[in-house]
Amino acid sequence: MTATAESTPDQTEPWGRVEEDGTVSVREGAEWRVVGQYPDGSAEEALAYYERKYTDLAGEVTLLEVRHRRGGASASDLRSTASTLRGKVSGAAAVGDLASLDARLEALVAELSAATETEAAAAREAVDEAIRERTVLVEQAEALAARDPRTVQWRQAGAEMTSLFDQWQSQQQNGPRLPKSVAQQLWKRFRDARATVDKHRREFYAELDETHKAARDAKTRLVEKAEALAPRGEDGIGAYRDLLDQWKGAGRAGKKVDDALWARFKAAGDALYGARADRETAEAEESREKIDQKRALLVEAAAVADEQSLPAARTLLTGIQRRWDEIGRIFPRDKERALDDELRKVEQALRTREDSDWKRNNPETKARANDMTRQLTEAIEKLEAELAAAQASGDKAAIAQASEALEARKTWLRALGG
Repeated sequence: MTATAESTPDQTEPWGRVEEDGTVSVREGAEWRVVGQYPDGSAEEALAYYERKYTDLAGEVTLLEVRHRRGGASASDLRSTASTLRGKVSGAAAVGDLASLDARLEALVAELSAATETEAAAAREAVDEAIRERTVLVEQAEALAARDPRTVQWRQAGAEMTSLFDQWQSQQQNGPRLPKSVAQQLWKRFRDARATVDKHRREFYAELDETHKAARDAKTRLVEKAEALAPRGEDGIGAYRDLLDQWKGAGRAGKKVDDALWARFKAAGDALYGARADRETAEAEESREKIDQKRALLVEAAAVADEQSLPAARTLLTGIQRRWDEIGRIFPRDKERALDDELRKVEQALRTREDSDWKRNNPETKARANDMTRQLTEAIEKLEAELAAAQASGDKAAIAQASEALEARKTWLRALGG
């Protein structure tokens, strides 16, 4: 017995038919094309099998259309995908309106072709913009190279040149590829400007040799003052920092001399900071008992998560927090921060539970859930009636469709707690 696929209201003929031997054909215009055989099942199962294949193809077409509408993907890539998909649709072993799918793909390819041209134009514009940006970097580098070396703050100038070079590398790595001749010309100008700046900086610092003697004398006096702070212990750190600021502004005295003087200056500071370290060690020793007390409170705080009553859990945590504060500060600070972080996790977990409870009991949320429950209940009752009617008539397709829809809505209702 021959079976045919259902027609939509605007169709005069079905899209598919099944012969007695299980051969399945699809209607293409006024002709029928064999798409395969399904000898081991009923005619309805055979049609359903090839209709699902059509549905899969239609889904791919729809997905491609959505990706095009949303943007973000390369039009060239999408056009290639659309062309490949047209090949799959043409002569596909599927039952459905294949001509409609092909027409959609044809229209999509046309749109993507135009978009590809737009992308190409945008790429050319991006290259032009990249050339303008690199030209700006070159001109800034050349402006640095043209400045009078005697008026330049070399630390700042070096930072500026480093920043320009970093920007150049970033544009080269992340920007569009420039025409080779243009890129080489711009790089030569930039490289020459960097070389000029480096040359001027070396010459400038070479002239500083004459000032090294004054810098050495000034730093020697700073070392003597720093060493004289030793009897003051930790209280001398403030004065030592003032001397350190003067040290930084005293200029350079040559690497060998600088290193020797710095070793003495640093040793004087280490002695002062060593006194502070001794005090902090003593404070840490005194904090051991406090640490044990706070760790014990953290053990108590673990019960907060197990307490089902949120008010009771909040009361329990508040009490623990009050005793926590009464214990006082702990040294070193990193241990104090670590313990505070652990208690903060308990507080955050409880706050999350409280927020969730509030949202769950929010009257507006409940009202929306109740309205959805009512709608689903009405839909279930309607579908149950439709299923009963389909079962009475023996319409397998209608039974399957109603059963699937009914189960879906029951699942939604259970998710709402109905």
